[in-house]
Amino acid sequence: MINKEFLNDPYPAYHALRAAGALHWSPEFCGGAWLLTGHADVASVLRDPRFSVRRAGGWANSSGPEALTELREFKRIFSRSLLFVDAPQHTRLRQVMNAGFKPSALQELAPQIQEIVDRLLDQITAKAADGASGQFAQFDFMSDFARPLPALVIAGMLGIAAADRSEFVAWSDDIAAFIGSPTPTLEIARAAQASLVAMNDYFRQLLPQRRAALGDDLMSQLIRAEATGGIITTKELLAQCCTLLFAGHETTRNLLGNGMLALLQHPEQWQALQDMPALLPSALKELLRFDSPVQYTGRRLKVDVEMHGQLMKKGDLVIPLIGAANRDPEKFTDPDRLDIQRNQGAHLSFGYGPHVCIGATLTYLEAEIAMRSVMQRLPQLQLAGVVQSWGGNAVYRSLDRLPLLFARPPAAVRASQAEAQYA
Repeated sequence: MINKEFLNDPYPAYHALRAAGALHWSPEFCGGAWLLTGHADVASVLRDPRFSVRRAGGWANSSGPEALTELREFKRIFSRSLLFVDAPQHTRLRQVMNAGFKPSALQELAPQIQEIVDRLLDQITAKAADGASGQFAQFDFMSDFARPLPALVIAGMLGIAAADRSEFVAWSDDIAAFIGSPTPTLEIARAAQASLVAMNDYFRQLLPQRRAALGDDLMSQLIRAEATGGIITTKELLAQCCTLLFAGHETTRNLLGNGMLALLQHPEQWQALQDMPALLPSALKELLRFDSPVQYTGRRLKVDVEMHGQLMKKGDLVIPLIGAANRDPEKFTDPDRLDIQRNQGAHLSFGYGPHVCIGATLTYLEAEIAMRSVMQRLPQLQLAGVVQSWGGNAVYRSLDRLPLLFARPPAAVRASQAEAQYA
């Protein structure tokens, strides 16, 4: 199932799976897993406590017999992450972290996000004066904008140096490569462990300094919780910092890239959004539904469960295919059509139930500020040729590159014409 054709466009495969039945056993996928495609089934599993998120150990062990001992540190750190613990531990950790993700707290971040967006767009437009002559200038939306923006935002929220961003992104890419591989090799797993340990060590070395001078950032909030009655342990604190740094930019980066590509491939929708910017909140929900940044997740059964006449046994891995659920025709009319004014209920791109993404509101805020600013500052934005540079990750659907053209400012066009005349 996971091949280059699928990575470029997974939706035909999802349609074929759905047409063949609601539930499928795949012996190859992640070493054997049940695949769910329907919106109602995926939503049900994501909120059902019988389907556990505690799967870090089995995940790492799937890399081969050596992984049982060699990846012990990886499993130790990830097993404490909010992403991979069930209630009541999950409830406790989430309550500690919720304060930093309240809408009121996030709105205070809006000016800082706008400042980062403006700085990145300044750098992009400055290239128009230095680039080749002509009416349009080219840039890579992913490397110049979508990748750095969320990494800088989450670094600011954690109160850590933006100068270390390139390391953060490299570490996160290694971890994402492991999570996104249905059958990770030992080499992929080793790289993921090295990066997760490096990330964990980075935060551990910061702890003495931060304990001595607490601020309003997320890491300081976690340190306060650690100090008041042991609500969170030091090891749990470090694991949550790693989780925030890793997960804090993956979804936003891919929403920006996938969303911009979808809009520019549907110029009538792009034009409608430019004509009516008030549609942006609705458009972001539709873009998340249309091409979800997270294509699937995993659950491990705590007990035997029967669904659609099939017995799924305790310990089995279940894969809710979020990308397929978001294109379910029983939930969405004409689901393969992008419609920024669609109003047909919730997508599942941020999950559902108790484990719904804690950073969903932050992602919406970043994306709204970013897309609004891009529309205002990069007129006549368009694709620079055919895009075929999808990454090789089956979980995190992301573009490696997205070359775009924008209309150069009139002064820059006149200067380039004068240069050409006297060259």
